[in-house]
Parts: sequence; structure tokens; C-alpha cells
Amino acid sequence: MEKFNNRLVHASSPYLLQHAHNPVDWQEWSEAAFEEARARDCMVLISIGYSACHWCHVMERECFEDVEVAEMMNKHFVCIKVDREERPDVDQVYMDAVQLVAGNGGWPLNCFTLPDGRPLYGGTYFPKPQWLQVLDNLSQLYASKKEEALHYASNLTKGIQQMNLIGEKENTLTFSWTQMQSIMHQWAESLDFEYGGINRAPKFPMPLNLQLLLDYGVYSGEHKFTEAVHITLNRMADGGIYDQVGGGFARYSTDIFWKVPHFEKMLYDNAQLLSLYAHAYQHQANPRYLEVLEDTFAFLKREMMSEDGLFYSALDADSEGHEGLFYIWSKNELRTILGDDEPVFSMYYAVEESGNWEFSSNILHRVLSDKQMVEACGLPLDEIRQRIRRCNAKLLQKRESRIRPGLDDKIITAWNALTITGCCDAFKATGRVEFLEAAERCADQLLKNLEVHDTWFRIYKNGKASIPAFAEDYACLCEALISLFEVTGKDSYLSKAKVIMSVANELFFQSDPGLFAFNSRLQLQLVTQKFATHDDVIASSNSIFAKCLFKLGFLMDEEIFHTQVKQMKQVILPTMLKIPSVYGNWLQLFLWEHFGWYQLTVTGTVHFPLFRNYYPGLMILPVLENTSVPVLREKKSAAYNQYFLCRDFTCELPVNDPEKALLKIRYQVTNEPT
Repeated sequence: MEKFNNRLVHASSPYLLQHAHNPVDWQEWSEAAFEEARARDCMVLISIGYSACHWCHVMERECFEDVEVAEMMNKHFVCIKVDREERPDVDQVYMDAVQLVAGNGGWPLNCFTLPDGRPLYGGTYFPKPQWLQVLDNLSQLYASKKEEALHYASNLTKGIQQMNLIGEKENTLTFSWTQMQSIMHQWAESLDFEYGGINRAPKFPMPLNLQLLLDYGVYSGEHKFTEAVHITLNRMADGGIYDQVGGGFARYSTDIFWKVPHFEKMLYDNAQLLSLYAHAYQHQANPRYLEVLEDTFAFLKREMMSEDGLFYSALDADSEGHEGLFYIWSKNELRTILGDDEPVFSMYYAVEESGNWEFSSNILHRVLSDKQMVEACGLPLDEIRQRIRRCNAKLLQKRESRIRPGLDDKIITAWNALTITGCCDAFKATGRVEFLEAAERCADQLLKNLEVHDTWFRIYKNGKASIPAFAEDYACLCEALISLFEVTGKDSYLSKAKVIMSVANELFFQSDPGLFAFNSRLQLQLVTQKFATHDDVIASSNSIFAKCLFKLGFLMDEEIFHTQVKQMKQVILPTMLKIPSVYGNWLQLFLWEHFGWYQLTVTGTVHFPLFRNYYPGLMILPVLENTSVPVLREKKSAAYNQYFLCRDFTCELPVNDPEKALLKIRYQVTNEPT
């Protein structure tokens, strides 16, 4: 029986449940919590984290499990625990506050507020002595200098509100190809052309930015940009950030070599990396990319998929109280498990007798090229690869007997939608039907379990949907359904995407400033309103919506959608020109518009070879007999196996040979000679 129980025992979030037996009297985010603070006339502590957060666990052990600390927290504060993945809106607001106070942010995120939610002070990780001092200082400040506290909180709140102000749109401002080139050349200066990614540590995969580099390189013909992408993807696939035994990527690398990861595995990273490796495979048929796609998908199915085909959120970095313990190997372990294959395996993955990481153990990563391996061990490359696959299978089986990292088993609508899109892209690149089957099954389950009368929930767990969806959820889902329509031709997916966009316009879009708010009109409003526009690890909801509107405008022949995109761009453009590095997804949209948006409609079966090359601004669409989609409807009567290439609103005469269609695409989209 647990010694302590607090109000989190009734939570569904795995992260909140981790804190349910702390001596701290935690409670969930609610209006009731703030009513209690007002009744007690005390400050509120909002502590935000997520289940796979290593330093969240450390602070829990050092502070929140400590009775002395808990007594002080309970006496002077109403203590609220927030799962940032459930409530990204709360996280964004108080992250802004902490960044203003401390100059940086991260998780755990701890923000102290007035009883009305206005922030006063905050920070990230605090060791126990420092935490006790913070608690004491703030409790005394509020008790003896309340006016000073109120004044400071008022100023800090104004600061975060100003951070979220959207400037006036400038209808006369334009964006030229010369400006695009300038932005990309400046971007190139920060790239690491030896190890990939950005030329500093830590290194995050940042799929959106790599996607922009790939698209720009394809469009412009400047090969250094596509080269930067391929260097990065190869180095990542060779590094410790990639699970060499079981597939899937960790969240980031702590060094410039992609060797030592922060071992947590997030669904959103792996979903987007499916898309990126798929596009890279289309661009450069590297068999290693195909392996990464297959093994990452196998990881998602094996360790992240629920029985009904939805995908869980994350795997913890820690097991048995140590980060990465589940994934590392000692030399002696490898000898015992692999036998005669161990020397080749150890050479292949840079295994050292004394270990290349903590606990005298090894992070598996590659430093030798295929050519160097052949020269070093005197074996044909095919035999080396067969041995490595055989060894990895043995290690994966052995690893299943270890104590596993914690699983965050909540289903998040936006992240599942990203996975649907990733699976659709992987299907297009490989023709493997299992990718498409997983995408359709996941979409069908989302529609079944998280939608009620055309409005959506964000979280699904234990058979129950909760927390009204945010703009991010609607945007990612709209994008995913458009992707499914492209690969299946089923009108139902496109119709649902249009409904989702219509509902999003009703719930989130605000004519002033001309963007989608992160919170809907139906949700409790926070101390400031967020309009997500910066593209980070995940694209901003506004940039995803803009892309969806752009595509729907062509597919549904709706000029109003194009008008809305233009208005959004004019709002974004002034800031994007100042700090383009956080507008990667927006910049892809500008590329589409500059080079034209192409649709290849096919009356009949869409043959897989049509997808074998990567063209950023191209949508390949099958014309089914019962289609009612405006852009396809007029082509239903055309002869079977006709290929119509259209740019924006203009179509060329059809051809009846897919190879001729491919040649047209190559010439039109990339301006390469046929």
C-alpha cells in the first residue's frame, strides 16, 4: 500500500500518475484549483513535464518525494501538475513566462503564479536546496509584500502578452525568389557538412528543416542542400540516436556525432522521420533509407501500437533508474549472445572492451564505412550485412527480457495524425502495402474514438476520449486525411478533411489577426492567447492549416481557401523575413507557390513507379469511378489509363504512357531537360 496519495490518483495521464503518490498535494489543472488558491489567498505552483522527461524524474526524486519539501509546498501553495502533452496550451504560456524570467526554458517547467494564474516567477530543474530557498522566498514575498508581487506579475503578464502579439499584416510586402535564395544561403552557413545537422550540439533531427533543405535543393538545383540532407540522414542512421537493434530514433543527440542520444523515443519524431526518409529514398534510392523505414515502422508496430491500431506517445529514456540502460551492451554480453559473430559485430558498431559510454557499456553506432568494413574483416559486404541482421535479431530477442523503459500509453490525436502522414509517405516511396494499411486503420480508429459530431478530442486512453482538441490536432488531422486521399482516391477522406477545416475555422480562426488561435472558443481562456506560427520540432498549427487550405483550394475548387492562405501569408511575412529559421514549413509553402502546384490525375490504377522520384510540389491522384471531387470529376469520362498533368488551374493534354507522364513531371517540376 502506498504511503501517500494525492488528487492525481484519479488522473489518466501516465505522467500525472507518476506523481500520484508524492507527499505533495498535487492536483490536475482546473478552474477549481485556482478557486482554491483564491479562497486560501496563496500562490499557485504550476509544474509541467512529461512521462519520458529524464530531469523531471530527477527533480521528483530529489524534491517532490521529500516530505520536508512537500510540507513547505503544501503549506504555502496550491500545487498543480500538468502533462505538457495533454495541455500544450498551458505549457506554451508558462514556457514564455519562464523564458522571460530565466532567459531559457525546458522541462521540468516550474512556474509560480498569482491565484488568478498570472505568472510571477519560474525556472526549470531545481535541486532540493535551491528549491527550498525559492519556496521560502516566494512565500515570504507574497505574505509580506503582496503589492510588489502583484506589480511584478502584472508586468510579466504584459510581457508574455506582448510576445504573442501578431503584427499588422502588410499587404504591400512581397516575397521574392531572390529573398528565398538569400535565406537559404544564410541557412547553409549553419550546416555541418561532415556530420550533418546544425554545426553545434545538442543536435535534434528537426525533420521540417531538413525537408525544406531537400525541397529547396530539388527546386533550385543547388546540390549542396540535398547533399546536406543526405549527409545528415546517413549519419543519423549510423549513430546512437538510431536504435540499431530495434529501429526508431531517440529524441536528440547530446554530441555533434549523433552518437550519444537522450534515449527517450517520441512518436512525433519517428512519425515525421518516416516522411523524411521516404522522401529522401525517392530522391536517392539509398537502400539504407529503406532499412530505416522498415525498421522504424517495425518498432512503431511492436512497441508503440495499441491493439486497435492507434499509436502511443512515448517511451521513457530511463529504466531501472538509469538513462539508456535498456539499449546498451557490454563486450562480454555480446560475446555470450553472439558467439562467433561477435568480432564482426563489434567492429561494425565500434564496440570497445572497456565500453564507449557509461557503466563500461557500449552505445551501438557506426564509424567505419562499408568499404572499410570489407577491408578490415575480409568478408564480402553481403555476408557482413547478413551477419549484422542476424546479430541484431538475437539482441532484440535478448532485450525483450530486460526491464523495459516506461511507456506513455496515451493516444494523442495530432501525433497519430503525423504517423498517418508518415505511413502514407512511406507507402508512396516503397509500395509496401503494410504502410497504407496501418495509416487507414489508424485514421479509422481516430474517427471512431475521438470525434463527436464533427468536433474532436485530443487524448484517448483506457477507452475514453478527453480534453477538447487544440488547433494542432485539427491541423495535423486535416493534413493526414488529405494524404490518405492522395494514396487511396477515396472521397470520404477528402470530405472529412474539408469538414475538419470548416470546423477549425469556426472554433479557432480569428479575423484579427487573420490566424488560427491555439485554443478554441469553447475552451477556458488563459492569461494570454497563443497563435502558433513558429515551426519547431513539429510544424506550427497555422503553417499546417495554410498548407491544407492551399491543397483544398485546388482539390475542391474553392477560391475562398486560396484567399485565406494569402491573408495568412501577409500576416506572417514581416516576421518570417526577420527570423526565417523558425518558419521552415511556411517556406515550403512559398516554394510550392513560386514553382507551381502540380496534380497528376490518373484515370485508372496509380502505378507505384509514378512515385519513384521525389517532386515536392506534385500530387498524384487516382480518378475513381464514383468520385465527386471537383478537380477529378470532369476526368471520369476520359479513357482508361490517361495521365493529365495540371499546374495550378491549367491542364495539359493527357498522355497514355506513365513513362511519358514521368518525363513531363521531371521537366515541368524541376526544369530538367527530358
